[in-house]
Amino acid sequence: MQRRTFLTTLAAAGATAIATPLWAALNEASASALINKLVGDINKAIDSGKGKSAMFRDFEKIFARYSDTKSIAAYTMGVDARRATPAQRKAYSKAFQSYISRKYGSRFREFIGGRLEVTGVKKVKRWYEVSCVAYLRGESPFEVTFLVSDRSGKPLFFNMYIEGVNLLLTERTEIGAIIDRNGGDIDKMIAELKNLG
Repeated sequence: MQRRTFLTTLAAAGATAIATPLWAALNEASASALINKLVGDINKAIDSGKGKSAMFRDFEKIFARYSDTKSIAAYTMGVDARRATPAQRKAYSKAFQSYISRKYGSRFREFIGGRLEVTGVKKVKRWYEVSCVAYLRGESPFEVTFLVSDRSGKPLFFNMYIEGVNLLLTERTEIGAIIDRNGGDIDKMIAELKNLG
């Protein structure tokens, strides 16, 4: 539990820590263009009429195309990544990508009959915050926000908020809880992750 308390403390600074390295210049136009394309693909998947499993596969491709999945996965594994083998980190990254696609894909499936619209973009330190509004049938609109950087060499989003819920911090806590539940066994955590979402 002390390890988890320490991890939670680190997580409080996480959104800043993941974005601190120097990278090439990024501007409002490229950040907005990335999220407009992302939103277009999400809306296309929503309107496809595909079943749940097929739609989740589409969402996984979307996340792989537009997000910095390597950085997101590394961050959410937290301090446990330091003791993981290269093979475990690779397996975790793959399992995490599928898990996050199922979990957040489920949220986006709620948008069926609705849409996402980009409403604004602003610079925050060394990344850009792109704001969107989700319009759902029979519900009040709410905000979905993407944080975009090009630290990987091209513009990609590295964090996302849905109704104020921070993907990075939420998933770091979730993954930590799974590791604790499995007695610190990383392989067991990865196996469990494959069935969640």
